[in-house]
Amino acid sequence: MSLDTVVEDIRDEARARAEEIRSEGEARAEEIIADAEADAERIVEEREAAVEKQIAQEREQTLSSAKLEAKQQRLEARRDVLQQVRDQVEAELAALGGQKREALTRSLLDAASEEFDEGATVQVYGRAADEALLTKILADYDGYSFAGEYDCLGGVVVESTSSRVRVNNTFDSVLADVWEENLKELSTRLFDQ
Repeated sequence: MSLDTVVEDIRDEARARAEEIRSEGEARAEEIIADAEADAERIVEEREAAVEKQIAQEREQTLSSAKLEAKQQRLEARRDVLQQVRDQVEAELAALGGQKREALTRSLLDAASEEFDEGATVQVYGRAADEALLTKILADYDGYSFAGEYDCLGGVVVESTSSRVRVNNTFDSVLADVWEENLKELSTRLFDQ
C-alpha cells in the first residue's frame, strides 16, 4: 500500500467521522430545538392559562365589588326611605291638634300616673306649644302641675321629687318603641315585592 492510499483512507475515514459527527450534531440540534419549541409552547400555554385565570379572578372580583356596591346603595336608599317615613310620622305627630292631641296626651298622662302614689306632688313637662293644653288637662289631676318645657313632639314627661321616679311618655318615646318593634314589618311592606 502506498502512502497516497493510506492518506486517502485516513481522509475518507476522517470525512466519514466528520459526516457522522455532523449528522449527530444536526440530530442533537434538532432535538434541542424540538425540546426548546416544546418548552416554549408549554410556557406559552401556562402563561395563557395564568392570564386567563387572572382575568377570571379580576372579573369575579370586579363583579363581587359591583354587587357589594349595589347592595350598599340599595341599603342606603332603604335607610333614606325609612328616614323619610319616620320624618313624615314625626311631622304629623307634631302637627296633630284638637281633640285627638288632647286624647293622646291624657292617655299618656294616665299611663304615667300609674307609677306615682296617690297624693304625690307630681311635675309634668311637655312641649312648649302644648302648655295651655297641659295646664287644662292637669286641672283634672290633684297634685299635678306644669313644670316647664321639654323638647319633644308632644306627650308628657312626669316626675315626682318624693319618689325620684321619672316617666317619659312623650310621642317621641312611644314612636321610638313602636318604630323599633315594627321596623322589620315596615321594611318588608315597603321593600319586599
